[in-house]
Amino acid sequence: MREGVVTLFLGGDVMLGRGVDQILPRPGHPALRETYVRDARAYVEMAEAANGPIPRPVGFRWPWGEALAVLDAVAPDVRVVNLETAVTGGGDFAPGKGVHYRMNPANLPCLAAARPDVCALANNHVLDFGPPGLHETLDALGGAGLRFAGAGRNAVQARRPAIVPLATDGRVLVFSFGLPSSGIPAAWAATGQRGGVDVVMEPSVAAAAAFAERLRQVRRPGDIAVASVHWGPNWGYHVSRAEIGFAHALVDSGVDIVHGHSSHHPRPLEVYADRLVLYGCGDLVDDYEGISGHESYRDDLRVLYLVSVEAGSGRLVDVRMVPLQARRMRLERVSPEDAAWLRATLDRHSREFGTRLDGSSDGTLTLRSLRAGRRA
Repeated sequence: MREGVVTLFLGGDVMLGRGVDQILPRPGHPALRETYVRDARAYVEMAEAANGPIPRPVGFRWPWGEALAVLDAVAPDVRVVNLETAVTGGGDFAPGKGVHYRMNPANLPCLAAARPDVCALANNHVLDFGPPGLHETLDALGGAGLRFAGAGRNAVQARRPAIVPLATDGRVLVFSFGLPSSGIPAAWAATGQRGGVDVVMEPSVAAAAAFAERLRQVRRPGDIAVASVHWGPNWGYHVSRAEIGFAHALVDSGVDIVHGHSSHHPRPLEVYADRLVLYGCGDLVDDYEGISGHESYRDDLRVLYLVSVEAGSGRLVDVRMVPLQARRMRLERVSPEDAAWLRATLDRHSREFGTRLDGSSDGTLTLRSLRAGRRA
């Protein structure tokens, strides 16, 4: 940890089920109940048709590819990802859903290879195999020593933050919750007696005020608060007024970083009151290669967000973004042309938030803010 600075790695959606699970050493049953695909191995075949053969089985580190070397070099103090996959071999397919993700618990070393400090679970896939699948997921993560937030056997557990102690006296508190706009069924909300996820029904000032009270109860001086929020559509750069207002209200309530995800590609960034708002981190690991229909968004380009804040105050110091590309279900370095395309695209869509992005010769992007806003 740099003196006086805490660096966090924030990752988008990590989907280790379906095709990714099938190339790992201990694949689960490949059966699916999708409209057009009934066998998860079909996603491996689509990826191979797009980018070449994938050796099987691959090692547990394979899907992360070059990301692991980047993270080892940066050595972030805290690593947070959105785990959008049930970790279960059982349970029934949740009814009314078109897509279900699960990975065999025996393949959990793949997740552990990235050494996440916190897995956010409040998303629209963690309950794809019902309460039994959720309970097995919680047991598997806990048994592997992996912290999680956003889901639990009741509402109290689902709303509890994951707490990561720092080398200094401070801590990082990671809260995970999701909105129905991301596809989370309202019936998945945890209650006093029923397991589920922490669902915020609408992105309102009242919801932010309720969160502020939760934060007040657990926060200590020197803590850094992260709100990991699953929200919004899969595609598109537009951020609704409600999402913007909710993000600002979260910051005004004491949040230091808004870690947004759900979209399959990166969305705009904003600095508000010297705090970072990521409106959508995009996917990080998945089996989407070879799927057509939204090529203009370049969802093959993935980003490692490396966010540094002042220890104690949580004020933003800098943001570095390392672009990678998904090829053969592995993250590889991008070409200079692809890095330039990503910079230009995010720069264009972030301008309305007073944010610009610069590029460097190694492909890394850096954030340049032009306005601040307020903080209560």
